[in-house]
Parts: sequence; C-alpha cells; structure tokens
Amino acid sequence: MTSEAPVLYDVSNSVATITLNRPKALNSLTTEARVELLDALRRAASDESARVVVLTGEGRGFCVGQDLREHAEQLASGGSGSTLSTVAEHYNPIAREIARMPKPVVARLNGVTAGAGLSIAMLADFRVAVESATFTTAFAGIGLSCDTGASWSLQRLVGPAHARELLFDATPIKADRALELGLVNTVVADDQLDATVDALVARLAAGPTAAYAAMREALMFASTHSLDESLDFEEPRMMATGATEDHSRAVTSFLAKEKPTFEGR
Repeated sequence: MTSEAPVLYDVSNSVATITLNRPKALNSLTTEARVELLDALRRAASDESARVVVLTGEGRGFCVGQDLREHAEQLASGGSGSTLSTVAEHYNPIAREIARMPKPVVARLNGVTAGAGLSIAMLADFRVAVESATFTTAFAGIGLSCDTGASWSLQRLVGPAHARELLFDATPIKADRALELGLVNTVVADDQLDATVDALVARLAAGPTAAYAAMREALMFASTHSLDESLDFEEPRMMATGATEDHSRAVTSFLAKEKPTFEGR
C-alpha cells in the first residue's frame, strides 16, 4: 500500500480492513490520522457489506500511539490544555466506536504496539501478533496517565497486578510474554500472520454476526454489572437473536445434520 492517506479502508469478502498508513512513523497518530481513524471506524460500523473488522498497520509497526513530533509542536505553540483535548475529541470516541462495534473486531498486530496503539488493540475481540512484535503502554515514559480505555481493558485482560506493572513500568515486552500474560490471543511467525488472520476472519465472517453483536453488548455490560443485572440484560438479546433467520436456519440444519449457513440476520 502506497497511498498517502494516513488511514486506509477496504472491504473484501465481507471483511472491512482499516489500515494505519504512516509506516515511516510506525503509524503514530497525528490529528489527521486520528480523525480519519474515527471516520473509518464509524464507516465500518454502518457498512452492511462488512461483517468483520480488521485493524492493522502498514510496515513494521501496528501503532505507537500519539505522534510526539506533532504533540511537541502543539505544546510549544498552544500549551498542554488545548493539546490534550484530543483525548475527549478523538481517543475517547475511537475507544467507544471499537467497543460498540456491532461486529467482531480483530487486531492484526504486525509489529511495534505502544501507547494508544496498544489501547486500541486491547479493545478488539481478538489480537493476533507476530513473534517480532513488542508491546508497551508507554504513557509513564512521557509522564502521562493512560487513555483510550487502557485503564479499563488492560486489567481485564491481564489482571490488576500485571496492569499496574505494565502501566507503571513502560519497558517493552516481547510477544511471548504478552501471550503469557493474556495481552494477546495468538502469536505466530511473522510470515504466518496473513494466513492466520485470514483464516480467523473468514470463520467470523461466515458466522452468526447478529449473535456476535449481541454477545459483544452482553460482555461489555456484564463487565461492570452484577449477575442479576447481567441476566436481565441477556434476556432480550436472547429473544432477539432467537427470532433471527440465522437461528431458525441453524436449528433446521442441526436436525438435518447439515452445516448451517449464516447471513447475519
């Protein structure tokens, strides 16, 4: 990919791929890139031709978060208040769009993943990383707190103790350690990334995407609510998915001992 656009959007075989496209800067996020990433996520959410979303980066990095060159220039000219308003304007909306995406999200981690880049990846349903990838929260290294949902997602993936360790100590960790901690789902040889991700998204795209959307909602709700509240939240979603063509067709296929075909409705 050689387009100069900082974010690329493509749909093929029911998979929307959003590619961060600033490889020389390890896909760091300028203002333009943040705006385009948010637009791409909103486009994917409403794109009826897309049943799965893949987030990835061009080159040797997934994303290293905020572009510090632009950040330094903005600090020099406008002060920290106006510069850090990007959390409310960009990073929080980006996190919400990923979390509320009505279809599965896969993070294809092709290299260095840091700062808000790691925060973005942690909000995906699946994280597939190459062996050469490294991971760091990075925020403490530049004297900042965490953003893009890292305080919420990190401790849910690795537990509170490891979350504090990874946030307070911004030392990069390797992919095998990330897998051990539960920060990523799968680690593969660098030359196997495409095949692994392609196989995963093909299975998801062929699956019951209406049910996946309901599961995402239920998991998000249950993470901050009681069992009784979660049971009440599950009920209408079971009723709704039970009324889908996917469910009816799957039951018929089961009785006929055939493999079901899902269409996401």
